Amino acid sequence: MLMRRRSFLKLGVLGACALAAGGAAYRLVRGPAAPGRFVLDGAARAALAAIVPAMLGSALPQEGGARPAALAGAIAGVDTAIRGLPLAAQQEVQDLFGLLALAPARRFVAGVHGGWLDADPAQVAAFLQSWRTHRLATLQTAYLALHDLILGAWYADAAHWAAIGYPGPLPELSA
Repeated sequence: MLMRRRSFLKLGVLGACALAAGGAAYRLVRGPAAPGRFVLDGAARAALAAIVPAMLGSALPQEGGARPAALAGAIAGVDTAIRGLPLAAQQEVQDLFGLLALAPARRFVAGVHGGWLDADPAQVAAFLQSWRTHRLATLQTAYLALHDLILGAWYADAAHWAAIGYPGPLPELSA
């Protein structure tokens, strides 16, 4: 079945409205926060705890003791990266996490039926892949935001540069 242009546009508007409504509902449920500033609350941390391993894959240590510390560091790095964004972008990211936190929205747009802490890694990887290749630009943009925030925060840490062959900044030359 071919999708007509009008149907495609309606579906895009519907997707954007769903994202905005999910974010607004999340803000109402969560209660007041610092005006305009991003807050990485427990629900957003739980979502990141499931999404970060799927995004980083083998870059995240697999051994027991190092993995939780690396995951916590990655989540803290994402929080720092988000706080460095302009306020409007912080609000959009807050809306995205709000959508992922609400159970009906999480089930509908991400396909994750239980909570994030119980999410199967294969299920999380499948949701990310579906967003990456989704026909709605809104979901592709949401995937790219998660991707860029997580990988940007991870590789902003000098401890991870060797894994990608980056030697670090060049020494300054004296004149």
